[in-house]
Amino acid sequence: QVQLVESGGGLVQTGGSLRLTCTASRNFFSLDPMGWYRQIPGKQRELVARISVTGNTIVSDSVKGRFTISRDDAKKAIYLQMNSLRPEDTAVYFCNAEVVGGPGEYWGQGTQVTVSA
Repeated sequence: QVQLVESGGGLVQTGGSLRLTCTASRNFFSLDPMGWYRQIPGKQRELVARISVTGNTIVSDSVKGRFTISRDDAKKAIYLQMNSLRPEDTAVYFCNAEVVGGPGEYWGQGTQVTVSA
């Protein structure tokens, strides 16, 4: 079993920045890809960005140019640097990891990001 622990959420004003961190409890290199999703109440969870073990990234058009996903293998962590935040970025952000060779995936508990107008 793998635990994903997120941190870094909070309240920020429009135009501000936050950095989310997701750390994996074990088997980091068996998790590929890893990524961030977000969910607004009443809406489906949507992909924000994801990164492969080789560093290839996919970023949603809605955040492209503002958000950057990265990883630090030594720390068994991925990050989501969020700049130029907008009120519509307000959501619960979840870390996700898929198991290499599948099936199976893991989710973190979620971290709230609130952007005030």
